Amino acid sequence: MATPVESPITFSNVGKTKWWQSGFLASQTGYVLLALVALFVVMNFASPYFLTEGNIQNVAKNFSFIAIATLGVTFVIITGGIDLSVGSVMCFSAMITSMVMTQISTPGLPGAGWFVHLAGDGKTVIANLPGLILLVSVLAGLGVALVVGLVNGFCIAVLGLSPFVTTLGMLSIVRGLGYVVSNGRGSFPSGPDADYFYELTSGVVFGLPAPFIYLVILAVAMAIVLHHTGFGRHVFALGGNEKAAALTGIPVVRVKIEVYVICALAAGLQGIIICGWLGSAPANMASSYELNVIAAASIGGANLAGGLGGPLGAIVGCMLLEVIRNGLVLAQVNSYWQQTLVGVIIIAAVLVDRLRSRMA
Repeated sequence: MATPVESPITFSNVGKTKWWQSGFLASQTGYVLLALVALFVVMNFASPYFLTEGNIQNVAKNFSFIAIATLGVTFVIITGGIDLSVGSVMCFSAMITSMVMTQISTPGLPGAGWFVHLAGDGKTVIANLPGLILLVSVLAGLGVALVVGLVNGFCIAVLGLSPFVTTLGMLSIVRGLGYVVSNGRGSFPSGPDADYFYELTSGVVFGLPAPFIYLVILAVAMAIVLHHTGFGRHVFALGGNEKAAALTGIPVVRVKIEVYVICALAAGLQGIIICGWLGSAPANMASSYELNVIAAASIGGANLAGGLGGPLGAIVGCMLLEVIRNGLVLAQVNSYWQQTLVGVIIIAAVLVDRLRSRMA
């Protein structure tokens, strides 16, 4: 005969989550965001110009110049891959966009007759259809980025090559092609649609830099794709366990190719935007940007082993790097310290996350 238990047995140490592992602080992104807020406070005391409207606009514009590419790289990192070719793709896409715009805007050159004609004075170049030159040029730049992404994805997903080795090789290939097509010289966007191009890439919309507006739109789209679509679930599944994902019927090869295409297109768009800001596409443009992009993604919480990452972390990581750079300039600190601090922050972010996991 069972004896009734007067008081239920409880396990007070089971099922409770520590405060530093719940809610806002459940991910590395939360800790980095807190560090960013603290950095804002410190920089405000360090320089009275830090929180001025003009400087905040500069910060928003400058971190947007790597944040769009960081969104793309985050897709790849979530699957457990890496893409070292983003800097070269940024440069090559910007070059192709600029060169195509100049080519089809110059009467007498092959193909230009479809887009422009000379006015009655014989000197003024007029577009046959305003905006068409810009559209074709941007599509050409994104087209070469698409090809690079397809080649990366094919080599990694189909041929089984290492993502690190493949994209490292593509870094050199694409950078070399940039020097070949330009003969080592920069290219300057010109023609009837050049003003549209500069306005769209470096203009201001509702008081905010245009690149920042594009970043917000793309980040929202990325969040929806990752968390509310089957493709997003497949991306996380690949990063968690690729073999298990394949056994459950997920098209691993297709998803891998798609994330590398997304990454390349994001890098291409980023390069085109930077070209508009600079007013040119120099042959050494975006050199070593891949390191900043991957560092920003890693700082923001994207796990290089795969399975973790998102748009908020990518943006926070980029913003943290830009606030450090901007703050050092305003505080008149030697700018060479920036790279040192970036390295320290990367290690500290990973260390904090590791300590938090061990204390679970």
